Amino acid sequence: MVIFFTSEKHCVFLLVVCVFPLISLAQNVDYSPAYFGPNANPVPSFSDASIPQETTLESSSNHHFGFGDYTRNLTLLAEIPLLPQRISLKTWAALFERYQLTQKVYNKRKMEGGTLKGKANGDIYVQTRILVLKESKWKPSMLLNITLKTASGTKFKQRRYFDTPGYYFDLEVGKSIHFDNKFLNEVRVVADIGFLCWETTNSTQNDAPMYGGKLILSNDLLDFENTLSGYYGWMNNGDRPLVYAVKLTLKQAGFNSFVQYQYGLKDFPYHSIQMGASFALPILTPKY
Repeated sequence: MVIFFTSEKHCVFLLVVCVFPLISLAQNVDYSPAYFGPNANPVPSFSDASIPQETTLESSSNHHFGFGDYTRNLTLLAEIPLLPQRISLKTWAALFERYQLTQKVYNKRKMEGGTLKGKANGDIYVQTRILVLKESKWKPSMLLNITLKTASGTKFKQRRYFDTPGYYFDLEVGKSIHFDNKFLNEVRVVADIGFLCWETTNSTQNDAPMYGGKLILSNDLLDFENTLSGYYGWMNNGDRPLVYAVKLTLKQAGFNSFVQYQYGLKDFPYHSIQMGASFALPILTPKY
């Protein structure tokens, strides 16, 4: 039997009936770190409020585990000082992600596809860093970051990455106290404050204040960092992550190696271990 609609009212009714279930389905997706993989929308990291003199490349292996989601991935990062210690361009991405989930996590995230493991690739971040205030005896350094996140991450239906872009602005402020001591010759305190934004469904935007604090204890050989940071979304759907991280860096001429442990205190259901190395590359540093 074929039914013909002969009025505009009937056509509008048919359109609403067809489209409304799709809208409702889209609204069921929680665009938040509590319901996605660990690299989807993590708490942004921040530096020691300084820009390097030379181009820096960093590679690290990341392991996220606990709470029913085990994820491994490689992270690559590059920072190029366009004006040494003044302005730099920084970019990074999570690559070659492999994950395995429990059925409980699969159900909680409303995933599709029926599989509990797979592979994915992450978003690309591009950041411009600008020194606003140079550190002196009485003044702290102040550095502005402007960051764009692409929507290039894969496996949205498996809740690995958002299918929407994002951006954030943040201001790093850092000040060091120096000591004439071989065991501990510098204590540096860094604060970070900013604004993070990402698109969700139906062109709705989640806006979140960012915050963080870092304490760095240093000598000629080692840096020991403790960081507490997070952001606070307005939707309250698992979008208020708070993480604590401890990092140890072994410093050598032109080469640093590091290991970091991070724990999600709220809305970030992961233990994370990161191991990697960074290299200073004078040959790739712009000359002026």
